[in-house]
Amino acid sequence: MHFIDLHENQIYIRLAVTDNRDLKLLHFSALPLKEEDLVAEAIPEGFPFLSINLSGFDRPYERHGNKYIVTAPGYRMKYLSHSDERNEYGRLITFHTKDEETGVTADSFWQFYDGLPVIRTWHTVTNNGTEAQTLEYIANFHYEGIEKEGSLSRDEKLKIRIPHNGWQRELNWKTYTFPELGMELVQEPSIQRSSNHLHISNTGNWSAKEYLPMAYLENTEVHTGIFWEIDHNGSWHWEIGDQNGHFYLALGGPNELYSHWFKNLKPGEHFTTVPAAVGVTGTGFDDAMGTLTEYRRKIRRKNQDNEKLPVIFNDYMNCLWGHPTAEEEYPLVDAAAEAGCEYFCIDAGWYADGDWWDSVGEWEESRKRFPEGVKKVTDYIRSKGLIPGVWLEPEVMGIRCGLAGKLPDDWFFVRHGKRVYDRSRFQLDYRNPAVRAHMDEVVDKLVRDYGVGYIKTDYNIEPGIGTELYADSVGDGMLEHERAYLSWLDSLFRRHPELIIENCSSGGLRMDYGMLSRCSIQSTSDQENYLQYAVIAANAPTGVTPEQAAVWAYPMNHEEAISPDALREEVIFNMVSAMLLRIHQSGHLAKLDAERKALVKQALDIYKTIRQDIRISRPFWPLGLAGYSDEIVSLGLFVEGKAYLAVWKRSGNADCVTLPVSAAVRNALGGEELSVTCIYPDRESADAVYDPVQKTVKAALPKPVMARLFELKPAYEKADAKNS
Repeated sequence: MHFIDLHENQIYIRLAVTDNRDLKLLHFSALPLKEEDLVAEAIPEGFPFLSINLSGFDRPYERHGNKYIVTAPGYRMKYLSHSDERNEYGRLITFHTKDEETGVTADSFWQFYDGLPVIRTWHTVTNNGTEAQTLEYIANFHYEGIEKEGSLSRDEKLKIRIPHNGWQRELNWKTYTFPELGMELVQEPSIQRSSNHLHISNTGNWSAKEYLPMAYLENTEVHTGIFWEIDHNGSWHWEIGDQNGHFYLALGGPNELYSHWFKNLKPGEHFTTVPAAVGVTGTGFDDAMGTLTEYRRKIRRKNQDNEKLPVIFNDYMNCLWGHPTAEEEYPLVDAAAEAGCEYFCIDAGWYADGDWWDSVGEWEESRKRFPEGVKKVTDYIRSKGLIPGVWLEPEVMGIRCGLAGKLPDDWFFVRHGKRVYDRSRFQLDYRNPAVRAHMDEVVDKLVRDYGVGYIKTDYNIEPGIGTELYADSVGDGMLEHERAYLSWLDSLFRRHPELIIENCSSGGLRMDYGMLSRCSIQSTSDQENYLQYAVIAANAPTGVTPEQAAVWAYPMNHEEAISPDALREEVIFNMVSAMLLRIHQSGHLAKLDAERKALVKQALDIYKTIRQDIRISRPFWPLGLAGYSDEIVSLGLFVEGKAYLAVWKRSGNADCVTLPVSAAVRNALGGEELSVTCIYPDRESADAVYDPVQKTVKAALPKPVMARLFELKPAYEKADAKNS
């Protein structure tokens, strides 16, 4: 046996090649390997580098239940060679393995990123044999031994953070121990195995309808963590189970058990998996999210939007609600321009004489809503110095759309010989060139004839397991559609490089970096209650880079009597929710009184002074991640020499809050003596001070509901400014 030891970007890795040419992944951590942590009995059969399952092959020993372990021919894959090279991102290592019996080979890619403790991994499987093979499963990353560091029982030291997600309840992280998940240690550690396992999956086109495709596992004894995300816009799966005396982690895209996916590979054919990222940390959750933030910036399409962070007004939320008319738009455009918005998006309904929901698909303007045409309004938007945008739902066609009955079935998903539809919409199939050509024409017309520079793409259905047309499996049809859709987006940006496309799926139900490696903005929620939205905003940088996380700011147009101070605080609360992310301004701005209009404009003016910091910042959470029962929540962003801190009081009787400032943030600021300044609202000074002994910010929050935005700097800068 010989070892391949890697220490790259603070990741300690050990692989082994046995005398039988089995390739093993023995270690992947922020700490060096202690060989005594390996369960000796597990080494001959355990620690597989590649987990791959083909149809018709026996597995050599028990796997208990639906766990994807002891895969065949995964356990037979033999090491051939590996290459080690550098590219624009960093180190790229490619491992080559082969199953001698079938002739199936795998090229396994590990892309490192200079300075970041994270890899991106994917595989290409090729049938180099003489017989057809059916691929049922392949893991992007399979690592046995995630619990092995430290002396405590795994029941005592392991905690996992899982990001639950759902409509209007996005980014809802929960922390669990393994006993809480029904995975207690009940046998001798060296032989522990069970039929249950933790498995988190998505099946369908809404990649984040129940969970974000990511998680964080921490070892509380030695303070290490391993984290991951699957960068795919559809079906995905990860699982943790016990085998050979260790816990394993396996993650990947669709599979047969959970996604109704399999792929037939004829001799000479190949399949490439969806990519995933895996990283490590020795300093906690905030550091892991900072690493993912920088990784996401490296893998996404370069674009001006994420450099400039323009302010967008959208007429939907707590405003027109999908019933736009020319008459309603003009005063909104005026108010948005006056406030300092830079884009103006006409949301759903611009194409529908009646209900906008089930008539989508043809995308012809409604002359009932816009008697002089939509272009009249978009020209007006341009005349006010804003760039116009419109809402589009490009993957569906409503059952009342005139085109739907004229088109052949192969435009749509089909199962059991019938078109698939959900919520009165058919699912379009982007594998069909005619579908892509139709939507090319729609987008090109919007850009050419209407001067549109922004498109909010929405997606409001879930078509289920996939389509049977022209596919080996319904899941295969689904995956190929999803890849075709991403390819279509790529083609749009090649034709219209300055076009901004927002990724919305009933809010944040497709929050993934398959989509966000293309689209520059992600809708984080459709949450209508601004008190609840603060929770989503505070947690948003876990799933999305700050500069891509669109948050609604919608001062309310109340009919009931509310005190002037409460009205004022409501506006401030709304604006603070968006000011460290991407502002999606909405609300009936034209109907606000002068004071509230001024508060909106002040927030946008301040945002324009800090957005160049936002685009390069790393997030932190002084109070931990926000929960929906929390009275006070917070979010911080830091860059070298400066940090911003948003604090929201949602309820409760506390008059002040103490916010710890971590060593990472203090180091970035360059000193232990810090000054704290309230930068919004700037009409009044907020009572906030930094305690250099306790390393905390103490902020007064005397009102029942309120929010403030603070700036932290080294104290000497404030003194220097006073003296000058």
